[in-house]
Amino acid sequence: MNSLNSVLIEGNMVRDPLMRSTPKGTSVCSFSIAANRYYRQNSNMEKEVGFFEVEAWGKLAEACTNQGRKGRGVRVVGRLKQYRWTGSDGKNHTKVAIVAEHVEYRAIFNKKEESPSEDENLAETALTEEPLEMTGGFRDFSSQEEESEEELQMAVF
Repeated sequence: MNSLNSVLIEGNMVRDPLMRSTPKGTSVCSFSIAANRYYRQNSNMEKEVGFFEVEAWGKLAEACTNQGRKGRGVRVVGRLKQYRWTGSDGKNHTKVAIVAEHVEYRAIFNKKEESPSEDENLAETALTEEPLEMTGGFRDFSSQEEESEEELQMAVF
């Protein structure tokens, strides 16, 4: 039987992306996404918010650092990666993160014109209860580099 490890998630960035490098000089960008889920319980609409850690590598990491901002809408396609380590206290720890393979950004809207503008800050409008209706679509920043498993494990954070 074949295995499948694939994730697609849309939400808003919780914080500005954080860029760092591996000892070999490969760029790594990490950021968090908040994704809302709405469901009906009894006759009330309930809201559940999930927070997910995302990391991007290489040229995709550089694009995420340049384009991403707190509050900006983002769509990430990637895979799950589980990190396991033993802490200084001797306890085993695990962390699951999404390793981005493809990242798209929601268009930024100018409040006055209601048209996409790359210069305006989306933090206030992206965190509203209802999703924005988009006419500008998503901007594509795909990764063209594959990282070795050794470099991936060196960047445990």
